[in-house]
Amino acid sequence: MSGSDLFTGTLDLLILRTLQPEPLHGYGIGKALRLQSGGVLSIEEGALYPALHRLERNGHLESAWGKTDTGRRAKFYRVTDAGSTHLRTEAARWAEFSGAVSSVLGE
Repeated sequence: MSGSDLFTGTLDLLILRTLQPEPLHGYGIGKALRLQSGGVLSIEEGALYPALHRLERNGHLESAWGKTDTGRRAKFYRVTDAGSTHLRTEAARWAEFSGAVSSVLGE
């Protein structure tokens, strides 16, 4: 499932959750989402990086330049306190929404 197949706002929620344990660079975020979803979610750069920049502008992420495991220079993103609060709120809303959809679908 890629870019336009994601529900509006879901990508931000997934990014924040992926970054909760530790800072990652863009490629690492995409890879983690792919792995955690069993390959179902493949976020293209054209969707991922605008979302990262939006979350940073909104104060939900901070970034700093660092080195990857392979020694390449990359921007690493981490969740701010405001981002953690936003994640908790949106995760609760998502759980309520997805539970309601599952009820309607008879699951």
